Amino acid sequence: MSKEIIHPKQFGKVDIVEFDDFDTVLNDEQLEELSNLFEGFFSVNQPGKVVEGKVIDITNDGIRVDIGYKSESVIPRYEFSPFELKKFKVGDAIEVILDQLESPEGELVLSYEKAKALKAWDTILKYFERGEAVEGVVTHKVKGGLSVDIGIPAFLPGSQVDIQRVTNFDQYVNTTITANIIKVNKKRGNVIISRRKFLGDQRTEVRKKILDTVSEGQTIEGIVKNITNYGVFIDIGGVDGLLHITDMTWGRIAHPSEIVKIGETVNVKVLSFDKDNEKISLGMKQLSNNPWEGMNQEITPGSRVKGKVSNITDYGLFVEVQKGVEGLIHISEISWIDRITDLKRHYKIGDEVEALVISLDKENRRMSLSIKQLDKNPWETVAAEFKVGEKIKGTISNITDFGIFVLLKPGIDGLVHVSDLSWTEHIEHPGDMFKRGTEIEAVVLSVDTENKKISLGIKQLSQNPWENIDSIYKVGSLTTGVISRITNFGLFVKLESGIEGLVHISELSDLKKDDAKIEDLFKVGEKKEFRVIKVSKDEHKLGLTTKLNAELPREREEKKQSSRPSREEAIDTTPVAKPKSAFQIELEKASARQKTDKN
Repeated sequence: MSKEIIHPKQFGKVDIVEFDDFDTVLNDEQLEELSNLFEGFFSVNQPGKVVEGKVIDITNDGIRVDIGYKSESVIPRYEFSPFELKKFKVGDAIEVILDQLESPEGELVLSYEKAKALKAWDTILKYFERGEAVEGVVTHKVKGGLSVDIGIPAFLPGSQVDIQRVTNFDQYVNTTITANIIKVNKKRGNVIISRRKFLGDQRTEVRKKILDTVSEGQTIEGIVKNITNYGVFIDIGGVDGLLHITDMTWGRIAHPSEIVKIGETVNVKVLSFDKDNEKISLGMKQLSNNPWEGMNQEITPGSRVKGKVSNITDYGLFVEVQKGVEGLIHISEISWIDRITDLKRHYKIGDEVEALVISLDKENRRMSLSIKQLDKNPWETVAAEFKVGEKIKGTISNITDFGIFVLLKPGIDGLVHVSDLSWTEHIEHPGDMFKRGTEIEAVVLSVDTENKKISLGIKQLSQNPWENIDSIYKVGSLTTGVISRITNFGLFVKLESGIEGLVHISELSDLKKDDAKIEDLFKVGEKKEFRVIKVSKDEHKLGLTTKLNAELPREREEKKQSSRPSREEAIDTTPVAKPKSAFQIELEKASARQKTDKN
């Protein structure tokens, strides 16, 4: 519902009094002075005009202002922002609009809000046409952005608050900002501003100045803006330069955050500058001398050095031998004898170690160190200590599925492959026969000092039973054995000599009766008599059969051969008459008729 303002003239009764009714008579000079005073005030102070007043008092109701009229006016607090209420002080000049000389209550009515808006629109339109920036105070948050007082409320969209994305708008409330006017609609009273555009324009100008002054080799000051795994971005006055991790220190670091922090001011050196693409490469370590160039002259390949572990990786240790100079001890250069897989279990950062310099490249700042080469290589004497064919004793240090490792001396292990454990036993896993820590005897089969390998054999301690297999087990002879395994293709039989023979499923008697299965007819551990049907010394195979009275495979083959007709018998040498042609048959018939006619 709109407000209705009632003026006194609508209902008031006015009596016009003639001067003649007063006792006081003014002379011409007084009348002229009074007329000039009246006309002078009202010619300047007319309703709707902007006038300047003075702050007389600040109360809870508002600000009392004197414009030189017969009475003062209190401008309500709601016409002022909290920022403005704090800004004005008693005695300050203030511009207001003379709204009414006399209200229905007989009071002078002034408006600061209308004066500010009237003045603001003139300024806003002027700045908008020129493309100039305006200053304002952020009063509060609104949907989608902020409300900014620039004389009138202006809308600052959230996307235009800053160059970077902003998520917390509260930090801008009650702060003074500078922005560009991007849209004006005076009819609707709408103004949209952009702080982002202002900052972008400012940054472009600054970038242009910086790019005009930057040169290679120059030392400049910047602020750490962002930190990544590969380096740091430094803001050098609106232009970002990249400080790569390799140019931060002459030493070694895992991450740039070990040296700098976001917001920190640092000095850097311009290494390269591409003005066209606006790319600047910066360096921090270049501000100091290269420690590799001033390295101790005594550090040479073959010399011993001491240092502290500065970094531990999966592939080795980095050791700082002097300030800014580091060397690498590869994991393979830690020990001749120990199999080290986790360096962190043996070393920690700060440990002091001694090493041998094995290579040095000052130009590329690389140094290779070795701990194990401080001592003599124990493998150099292995060939002399362990001769091929010699019997040795050792303790089982490890058991794997492919064999067992035997400790011959500290740091020197030999391998007994699973195939060299037994001549006759079928071993699925060495752990079934041996235990770690057990002392065993073996034969040295080979020594490879270059690859640090020693091959051992346990079965070679005894004679190979397969060498005399032909004389022990003759084809056709009977032998006794114990069933050791049952498979889907036959039986494995352990003979008294330790050799295993195979009874193929085709050599099992009575298997087809009543559809019997192998497991139903034979049991593991059962002792039976078998007949030898095949012996292969080279292949280490012995064939057996449970058919004790059956013919041997060789006999069956010979019998088959003898039952076959010979080549001569199979071929009939009687000549076969060729069939006569129709022409020959007709000739024979004609010849027979001639003989008949003559008779």
